[in-house]
Amino acid sequence: MPEKLNSTHQTLIQALLSRGPLKDDEFHSIFTGLTGKNPGTHKQLFDEYLLKINKALSYVQCELRGFRNQYDGRVYYGVVNNVSDEQSKLGTRYSVPQIAFYKAIVLTDIGSQSQDGPTHVPPALKNFSISQKQKALDELVLDQWLTHTPDGNIGLGVRSFLDLRSYFRNSDIPSCQVCNEAGVKAEVCQNDSCTVRIHKYCLKKLFSRRRGGRICPSCGTQWHYAVPKAELIEEEEEEEADVPTQSLPPVGPKRKRLETSKTGDVNIVRSGSSQASISASDLRRTTRSTAHLR
Repeated sequence: MPEKLNSTHQTLIQALLSRGPLKDDEFHSIFTGLTGKNPGTHKQLFDEYLLKINKALSYVQCELRGFRNQYDGRVYYGVVNNVSDEQSKLGTRYSVPQIAFYKAIVLTDIGSQSQDGPTHVPPALKNFSISQKQKALDELVLDQWLTHTPDGNIGLGVRSFLDLRSYFRNSDIPSCQVCNEAGVKAEVCQNDSCTVRIHKYCLKKLFSRRRGGRICPSCGTQWHYAVPKAELIEEEEEEEADVPTQSLPPVGPKRKRLETSKTGDVNIVRSGSSQASISASDLRRTTRSTAHLR
């Protein structure tokens, strides 16, 4: 049996269960408030707390996990269910059609990057109306399974990156060349014969200190990486102060509603071969995707 958890351990778990995944600074702030210690200067103590929590959670097949949101590069913490059944991770509050709808969106985002699936409509979605799809989308965004991306699309939310990490690894999705995590939201090398892909935040890390050419670390092809003005200013400040700074995550756009086509479907349009995002104004490909997550 694991060592008994104290009130601090229990409060940390409760904070993640009640609020959902939290950004690292938010979770660190809670830890500091409970212990009086800053995780930045007391990393060993912080790690010991997490290790003890995970030993206890392992008995109920759960885990407190740190992970990175591939849209903004921020580190989050959350509690994940380690049961292999993907449907159980969505919880029982969702209906069967809503779960099928979510799975179809996941496959539209990332499924075609590894393999092509059947084109028939999942039975659970055949009678799923546009209003029901809109309601499901709203709930999935609210619960952080999906998110509105800065470019006006719908993409995977922080809960998806938290819970589907094993699925990403087992779905033949190429890994990021820098961090070795699944490159769900990543830039690809401009050389068509090269399979290298790198997360945007990893590109910044890779190229920020290079004053020479920015090239692919595998094939040497010139990497067309445009450094935003904000990052250029940040790099200059880092050089002057010699202290690393952190850029703010992108601010999302206003919410967009789904729109029906002449056939009554909502159409889904992929925004790019390596971009895990979906236009919020469609759904046809979603309803034609099949759920490999069963």
